[in-house]
Order: sequence, then C-alpha cells, then structure tokens
Amino acid sequence: MPFAPPTSQADSGAYAYPLLIKQLLHTPLAVRPEQEIVYGDNVRYDYRTLNARISQLAGLLQSLGVKPGDVVAVMDWDSHRYLESYFAVPMIGAVLMMVNIRLAPEQIAYTLNHSGARVILANREFLPVLEGIDEHLPDLRTRVLLDDEGGALPDGFATEYEAGLRSTEPVSKFPDFDENSRATMFYTTGTTGLPKGVYFSHRQLVLHSLAAMAALGSAPTQGRLHRDDVYMPITPMFHVHAWGVPYVATLMGIKQVYPGRYLPGRLLELIAREKVTFSHCVPTILHMLLGHPAAADTDLSRWKVIIGGAALPRVLAQQALARGIDIFGGYGMSETCPVLTLAQIDPEALAGTDEELSLRTKAGIPIPLVDLRIVDEDMNDVAHDGIATGEVVVRAPWLTQAYLHNPEASAALWAGGYLHTGDIGNIDVGGYLRVTDRIKDVIKTGGEWISSLALEDIIALHPAVSEVAVIGIADAKWGERPLPLVVRHPDCEVTEAEIIELVAARSRAGDISRYAIPERIRFVDAIARTSVGKINKKKLRDLHDMQASQDIVAGTGKK
Repeated sequence: MPFAPPTSQADSGAYAYPLLIKQLLHTPLAVRPEQEIVYGDNVRYDYRTLNARISQLAGLLQSLGVKPGDVVAVMDWDSHRYLESYFAVPMIGAVLMMVNIRLAPEQIAYTLNHSGARVILANREFLPVLEGIDEHLPDLRTRVLLDDEGGALPDGFATEYEAGLRSTEPVSKFPDFDENSRATMFYTTGTTGLPKGVYFSHRQLVLHSLAAMAALGSAPTQGRLHRDDVYMPITPMFHVHAWGVPYVATLMGIKQVYPGRYLPGRLLELIAREKVTFSHCVPTILHMLLGHPAAADTDLSRWKVIIGGAALPRVLAQQALARGIDIFGGYGMSETCPVLTLAQIDPEALAGTDEELSLRTKAGIPIPLVDLRIVDEDMNDVAHDGIATGEVVVRAPWLTQAYLHNPEASAALWAGGYLHTGDIGNIDVGGYLRVTDRIKDVIKTGGEWISSLALEDIIALHPAVSEVAVIGIADAKWGERPLPLVVRHPDCEVTEAEIIELVAARSRAGDISRYAIPERIRFVDAIARTSVGKINKKKLRDLHDMQASQDIVAGTGKK
C-alpha cells in the first residue's frame, strides 16, 4: 500500500505526514521516555521499552507471514501486550481485530471467521474456548500463546509471545502508507441478531485521539486529563479500543496501569498502590467497586472517572462524589470509535448544587469536530430546551463508514447522511445532551413516551434498592406499561407499595409523568447484562414473557 503524496508536495520534497498510528509515538518518546507501563504485579517498563517491544512484535508478526491487509486477532485480558498490539499490528499495515472474550463460543467463532482473521494472539486462559471451536475455524492458520504462568507450548501454536519477541529481528523502520487504510476492527454486542463488524482507519484513530485529548486536556480542573495523571482502564481493551483512551494516554506520555482480569479487590489495590487518577467504566463496575469491603479503606479522592455505556444514575454519582471521586458522564457507541460527548462542568460555580449533579449525569457536550443533532422522524432539528426529544444523529471524522459485509445495515446506519445512534435524547440551552432511552426500549403508554432511564433513576434513590431496570410490557388498555425489575440491597427490605409511592410522589412533584407510575414491581436476584456490562433489556423482556406465561399456567398471573 504505497503512500502517494499530492503532486505539489512530492515535487517540493515536503513530507506529507500521513495520519498513521505510528505518529502517536513521537511525543512520548521525545518528552516522557522514562514514564511507566505497568501490568498488574508481572511487568513494569518504560516507554523506550514499549517502543522496542512494538518493533519486536511487528517483526514477529512479519516472520509469521503477516502482510498488509491481513487480520490479526487478539484474545487477552487488559495487558501491556494488548497495548503493544494496538500499535504493532496496524503499524505494519495489518488490521487488529479485538475478540470479545465474553461472547458465547459460537459467536467468537463467527466473528473470527467473518473478520477473515488468519493469526491470533491468545491468552492461555482462553485455550479451552479455542479448542472447543477449532473445527469451525478453517482459515485461522497461526496461533501465538500469551502466557503469564509459564508451561509447555500447546499443540498448534507457532510460538509463545515473549519467546517470539526475543528470537525475532525487530522492525527498524515502519513504512508510510495510505492513512485511510483499515487499522482496527471489532464486533458490536447488540442484543439481537449476529454481531456486526465495525472498523476504523489510521486517520480516524489519530483524529479521535487528538479530539479526545483536546476535550480532556482543555478542561481547567474537572474531568481534566494531564501528563501527571496515572491512567488505568476499567473498560475492556477489546471494547471500542477501551474507549480510545490508551491511544490518548500514550500520545500524552502518561503512566499507564493495566489490571488484567477485572477483580474488584485487585482493582482497588492497584488504584491505591499505583496512585491511579484517571479511569473509565460502566455504572455496574463502579457500583461493584464502591460496594466492595476494601473500598472503605481506599483513598479515592484523586480519582477521575468517566461513566459510559449506560446512563450515570444520580444515586451512583452522589455516592461517588461523597468519596471525593470526580465522576462525570460520557457518550458514544461502538460505531463511533467511540467518544462523542463528555459531561465536563464548571465545578466552582456549581459545587454542591442540584444543577452540578444534573450536568454530571448527562451525556455531556460534544468534543471537538463532532456535529451532533437531535432530530424528529423527518430529520428536522428539535428545540434545544432540555425537554423536546428526538433521535441522536451525528457526524465526526472518526465514525465507522459501514458494517463489514453488511450493506443493508450500513445504509440504515447512515440514512440521510448522518449516523443514526438509535438513542433518544434532548439537548438543553447549554448544549448538554441527555440520553433518555434507546428507541427500542422507550415505553409508549397513555399516549406518552416514558423514559425507562428516568424511572430507573427515581427508583434507584430508595436506600434498599441495589439495582433496577425498567422494561415495557404489553398492556391491552395502554399499549405498554412500565415494569421495574428491582434487586434489593442485602439485608434490606422494601415493598412494592413503597417503591410505587416513591414514583407517585415524584410524579406529584412534576418530575415525571403520572403514566410512569408502575402498577407493580418485580423483585429479582440479578439484572441480565450484555458482554460489556450494559443492561440487556431484550433478554429481560424475554425472561418476563416466560415468567408471565408460567404464572398464567400456574394460575398466579397478575393483570
């Protein structure tokens, strides 16, 4: 894939500077080469070593026959190896495919085959999964073992990662090529149908990194990411490039900590030991961390956390702020690389007010270069008054241009020239976006649309409620009615009547429509979630339908 600069530049001898992932390494190597990369208790090295290992991995891949355009898959926990693959694979012109290790084995096989992966770097812990689907992977020709424990090289593996790096001639100079070349890909984790492949070019990843860095770094205090921060992702590296922040952190020369598998006590230990100051995660993970016994003795007062993947509940934000955590919302999706908005605020002007909590729990304001709109069914803009709702549609230079091998879904995604997120939301006069629901999850009742997220936020305020999800269920009179599914806190009691009255009181105060007051509550042991921690409302609806059918057969069904 030769890179051909414009004629005028070629004639003058000027360097065209294609926006390639390799360019992200210049600044940290020039100004922060001594900064650390940490992997749990196993590895600690500096950026010079990171650069050398990227060159070694690139050499290993080329020695295994990887050529430009080939797809190299990775199955690993969050590690220094994953970070190295973020760079080495695309820097030789190949495509990094991040395997969602939480998918069912048959879905993993589908994504590997659909992506065209020929090489895989696989952690020893996932060998049983690969062995179980091996006969369904006819085109996966080369396997490299990722191993923290040591042991014999399994049959069918070309080499172990570290041994391969030591024995291979490193790449001394990475070539220039077309910045629009595909660099990464992964698969969406939707609740219906087969996973869909999304992909991103070098140019898109560089622009996303620059825009996210500008947004995070330009904040005066709140939500600011700077060179003295210590970064640890708590969003899997297989999911949307860990929200793209590893690229940003590397570009800035920030100390990075990779935790491996997400174990609450281990995460808290790393936060304390490595003095972690910046992370991102879904609400479930933060809820789990704050509820862990070790959290009470862990200083979290210097920790900044972006919450995405689902709306940030007000009660969770209150709990985090009480611990001194600088918590704020963000918004994006697999198809958007992902960051579109961040809920950064002026904390001095708003400190301790209800408006501060309201803004922190919103999706936020668009980061640079994002053209975000709220539109009606005819693609007309709706009022930015914090009330009028419509679908969130967007343009930015880093959005996936299509779903891999899926032209029909791609056309629907980009209908009207804007990417359709499938989310419903509103924008206030200050430009802050609040996502109120997914289009497919909004509850239509009594001639009104009821936000399941708003109802969840109210119910979560009850001290006995640990988790809540609201689904819409069919109703002969109203079309649909809300059904809250509630997980109680251990050793706490709450009745249906108490929760219903909580919602009714907020309705009387004008905070939510009277049509949102549920007739009943279902108490459950757990809330079904997707492989990346989002509430799986389709599965919850299916489980409810199954339970309702069983109740009717047993003669205990409620109207």
